[in-house]
Amino acid sequence: MKTLYHNATIYTGEGFAKGFLVNGDRIEKVFYDEIPETGDFEKVDLNRQFVCAGFNDSHMHLLNFGQSLRMARLAEHTSSLSGMMDYMKQFMKENEFKQGSWIRGRGWNQDYFEDVKRMSYRSDLDALSKQQPIMLTRACGHCCVVNSKVLEIANINKDTKAPLGGAIDFENGLLYDNAMDLIEPYIPLPDKEELKQMILAGSKALNAFGITSCQSDDYCVFREIPFETINEAFTELAKEGKLSVRVFEQSNFTDLDEFSRFVKAGNVTGTGDLMFKIGPLKLLGDGSLGGRTAHLSRPYADDPSVQGFSLFTDEQFDEMISYANRHDMSVAVHAIGDACLDKVLNAIDKALKEYPREDHRHGIVHCQISRKDQLQRMIDLNVHIYAQSIFLDYDNHIVEARVGKDLASTSYSWKTLKDGGLCVSNGSDAPVELPDALRGIECAVTRSSIDGTGPYLPEQAFSVKEAIDSFTIASAHASFEESVKGRIKEGYLADFTVLKEDPFKSDPRHIHEIEVSEVYLGGRQVYHN
Repeated sequence: MKTLYHNATIYTGEGFAKGFLVNGDRIEKVFYDEIPETGDFEKVDLNRQFVCAGFNDSHMHLLNFGQSLRMARLAEHTSSLSGMMDYMKQFMKENEFKQGSWIRGRGWNQDYFEDVKRMSYRSDLDALSKQQPIMLTRACGHCCVVNSKVLEIANINKDTKAPLGGAIDFENGLLYDNAMDLIEPYIPLPDKEELKQMILAGSKALNAFGITSCQSDDYCVFREIPFETINEAFTELAKEGKLSVRVFEQSNFTDLDEFSRFVKAGNVTGTGDLMFKIGPLKLLGDGSLGGRTAHLSRPYADDPSVQGFSLFTDEQFDEMISYANRHDMSVAVHAIGDACLDKVLNAIDKALKEYPREDHRHGIVHCQISRKDQLQRMIDLNVHIYAQSIFLDYDNHIVEARVGKDLASTSYSWKTLKDGGLCVSNGSDAPVELPDALRGIECAVTRSSIDGTGPYLPEQAFSVKEAIDSFTIASAHASFEESVKGRIKEGYLADFTVLKEDPFKSDPRHIHEIEVSEVYLGGRQVYHN
C-alpha cells in the first residue's frame, strides 16, 4: 500500500514541497504544486508539522552510546564533585552490584564542578568502595579515573610506564588516552547477545532524536572482541528487522596487521547493504581539548606544562593511511589539536601523491583547533569535514583559555571550509554529547552555547538550511550515499523525520526545544511522540 504524506512544511533539501508519496521503502513521487485528492494510496495528514530527511549523525559511537545508557549517567550529575559522589552512592545502592562486578559511569567534567577546581581522584572513588572496581570515564572519553581496586587488578603502580600516546597519574588514579588500554583486558566482556542489546538501546535513543542513520566507530569499545563479532551483531539485528538506524561503520584500528587482515577479509568502504556498511578506516589521532590531551603546536595557554600528544607516530599515520588509500578505503581521522592535524594532513597528502584518487573522501573528524594555513591546506586536499557543532555548547566556555586568543581566532572554522568548497557534515560524537541533532543545528546557527554563552566567531555561523543540510545531505555524502538518502526526493529511501515546529521559522535560540514528533525508516515508523 502506498502512502501520501501531506499538509506539512516539507523541506526536501532542494526546496519545499506540499506532499510526497511513499511506496515500500522508497519515495515514489514528490509534489511541489498540488497533491492528488484520490488514488491507490492512503493519505496521512501531518497537521502542518515540519518534515525533512532523517537526521544522519556522521560521527558517533553507537555501541558505546548503548553501553553508556546502562552505566551511571554522570553528565546529569556533574555540577559538583560532591553531588556526583552522592549520585554514585545512590546508583550503587539501587543496582546492588555483585561482589567483584565492575561499577562504571561516564560523563563527568571537572570544568562544571562548582565545589572544587580539580578532576575526580581515586581517593573520591575509594571513599565509595575499595573492594569493588570502579571506573568513571570523563565526558570526552579520553580520560578516566579509577579506584585503588582497579589499579590493583590491572597491576598498575607508581613505576608503571604509560604506553605511547597515553599518560598515567598514579597518585590520583587518572589514566589518559592509550593508558586506558592498560585496564581494558580486566573488564568483563559482553557476549554477542549483550552487544545486540546495547546496539538496540542506542538505536532506540537515536530515533527519539530524529536520527535514521549514523556513522559509528564501534570496534574500539571492546578491543578484545574481534571485529567479526561486532559486524555479526549488527548484520543479525538487521536481518531480524530489529535495527532501526542505518549504520556506516567507521572502522577503528590501531595497528597495520589487524587492519590488513580486515581488508583482506573483503572489508572496504561501501561493502555491505543499506542497513550496515563498512565505512572508512577510523584513526584516533589525539586526545581532547577539555582534558588538555589534544596535541597543540604550542603549550596550553592555561597550563604551559602540557602540550597534549598524538596517539600515533608520523610513521604510523603514514603507513595506516597509505594502506587504506591503496586498498579502496577512505579514512576518517580524529584530529582536535593543530599539531595532530599537521601530521594527519601530511599523511593524507603523501598517500594521495603515492596513489592518486579522484573521489577519496578522506576526512578530518572534529577539526577543531586549526591555523589559517591549515584551513587552506584542507581545501587544497579536498578532505571531508566531520564537524560537531554541539561541541560549541561546552567549548565556548574554554577554547580561548585553553589555546590562546590567536589560535582560537582560526579554530572551529567550518563555515570557511564549507565556503572553500569542502563538504561539512555534522554529528555528536555520542556518548561524548547526546546525539541531539536539533541542539547541534542550533549551535551551528547561533555559534553560542545553549545557555547563551557566545557567540564564538559568529562569522562562522551556518544558516538554518546549511545546518539541516549538514545533518542530512552532507552526512549522506560522507558515506557515499548522497544518491539514495539525505533528501526527500523521488527514488530515495523513505527515511524522514517529522518535527512539531519549523526550524526555519523558529527563534534560532530555541531550535533545541523543538520536539521530534515521528520518525520513519524506509517507510516504517520507528518513533512516535
